Amino acid sequence: MASFAAIKGTYDQVPPRSGGFLAVRDAFIAPLLTAGYGHLDLPVFEATELFARGVGETTDVVSKEMFTFKDRGGRSVTLRPEGTVGAVRAVLENLARAPQPVKVWYAGPMFRYEQPQAGRQRQFLQVGAEVLGSEDPAVDAELLWLADRGYRDLGLERTELHLNSLGDPADRTAYSERLRAFLTERVGGLDEETDRRIRLNPLRVLDDKRPEVRERTADAPLLAASLGDAARAHHDAVRQHLTDLGVPYQDDDRLVRGLDYYRRTTFEFVHPLLGAQSTIGAGGRYDGLSEAIGGSALPGVGWALGVDRTLLALAAEGLPVDRPVPLHVYVVALGEAAKRRAVVLLGALRGAGVAADMAYGDRGLKGAMKAADRSGASHAVVMGDRDLAEGVAQLKDLRTGEQQPVPLDELETTLRGRL
Repeated sequence: MASFAAIKGTYDQVPPRSGGFLAVRDAFIAPLLTAGYGHLDLPVFEATELFARGVGETTDVVSKEMFTFKDRGGRSVTLRPEGTVGAVRAVLENLARAPQPVKVWYAGPMFRYEQPQAGRQRQFLQVGAEVLGSEDPAVDAELLWLADRGYRDLGLERTELHLNSLGDPADRTAYSERLRAFLTERVGGLDEETDRRIRLNPLRVLDDKRPEVRERTADAPLLAASLGDAARAHHDAVRQHLTDLGVPYQDDDRLVRGLDYYRRTTFEFVHPLLGAQSTIGAGGRYDGLSEAIGGSALPGVGWALGVDRTLLALAAEGLPVDRPVPLHVYVVALGEAAKRRAVVLLGALRGAGVAADMAYGDRGLKGAMKAADRSGASHAVVMGDRDLAEGVAQLKDLRTGEQQPVPLDELETTLRGRL
């Protein structure tokens, strides 16, 4: 057994499980590539102040969950807890003069210090997509369609899209005052953390999943009643575009997000079979985020889809989550001369795009053929010194058991024709 183990809250992705991991990631990326989104590769750590200003100092993410440390230069840096703020920073820094809207996607690990449990780890993989430079509600709908497409392409049938609008800043300010008065009466004094949320950001109390809080806030005033004309028109347009696109959704007047930068459109993709960790993707519009981190006005909207939780959703629906490594040909070489020829054959097959492997370690014929059967390859090539002397190799169809000699100079062509 190894002397070291993965740190609590992290994990290794190993075959064959890692195949499903890649399949989910690629399913989310594929629709984005058809819609003009370019790849953005972000640093794993950023200046701590970027997240404090962008995400919000009163949020749980910043106040409790970030991995923050001093580098050797004495600067405070933080492992990214989410991707949106870094994406906006990258666009402002590198693509300020690019034609708008700027449409980008990224994929990689995020880090939050939380109590590890199923569906909630300290390191987790997300695929994110952002559109910067447009207030058009059709952009919001496009992103929602692309996320929905990714889930559908994976075969998920139970995923639900919950949709709400958080309005404009003036709408939220007026609503927050009404909500703060209501919460002070209903849940004030429940505990120190709840009181802090009521004081600093009362909307976040509505995001509290504790049953006692949900019960006491069931009849809380709703933000929808405080939306101004502009925010309401934007939300109605998003809903109409989703209807036109055939994307089912549920209006959820209680839906808020735990990050300060959200405005107007906010949404979650929920899977009802996952219990407390049912959110498998989420996002929204963040038109004031660019200014919050010192940039010029740059409206934006985006989402992050969780690969880890989507794998749990696939398992909950009984869908296959492992993607086996594709292998077409397995070569068995018996003898030194045969091995040299096999290595050359492998290079030629792989160079032609044929997935091929061989039995290493000078195994005997019986053990090597067992390895061929386990490899998942459709064909095996068996060659020994006697075969080489005769100028042939034995080609075996591992599905039918049929075997025939093939001239060595025709072997590659024959294999490519069979496959």
